[in-house]
Amino acid sequence: MALYSAGVEYGIHCLAFLVGNYGDTREASVRDLAELQGVPLDYLAKIFTKLAKAKLVAATEGVRGGFKLARPADEITLLDIVNAIDGRKAIFECREIRGRCALFEGETPDWAVEGRCSIHAAMLTAQKRMEEALAQQTILDIARKVGRKAPAEFGEKLENWMNDRRERKGSGGAQTSDDQLIQVTEITN
Repeated sequence: MALYSAGVEYGIHCLAFLVGNYGDTREASVRDLAELQGVPLDYLAKIFTKLAKAKLVAATEGVRGGFKLARPADEITLLDIVNAIDGRKAIFECREIRGRCALFEGETPDWAVEGRCSIHAAMLTAQKRMEEALAQQTILDIARKVGRKAPAEFGEKLENWMNDRRERKGSGGAQTSDDQLIQVTEITN
């Protein structure tokens, strides 16, 4: 079982797509991002509600509205995203079984439970290192890695795809943006 939800993966992927070619932010609707990523719209809307509450994304106004990064991409860490979507989670819950040894015959000696459990301490160290690693990676780092991996045509194709959807919204096409409605109704509840 994974420590982090699928929502964390969806959120990181979507925020990476909000990073423009030069590290700036681009706008996109939740609907477009859901379609682009092949993920459920309702689920992604809930993720963006959490990202907005954490001030990682901001709603944009107007017919072509959607969301953009609320801070520079190099200031949004993977740890920020994980905590916004899943909350801070402990990777281990110590149940203090060290004091239940049958050899103690119901009378646990002080030495057995003195100080922090060694297993718990090791797990806390592991969690700290994992969180430090996530805090060192920004959404800009991820977007750049994807950009280096993908062929140049992919970046052009992505820009054209996003622009096409924005133009359809602005010209009164069949697609409408309900991101402002999603953002307002979800966050105020």
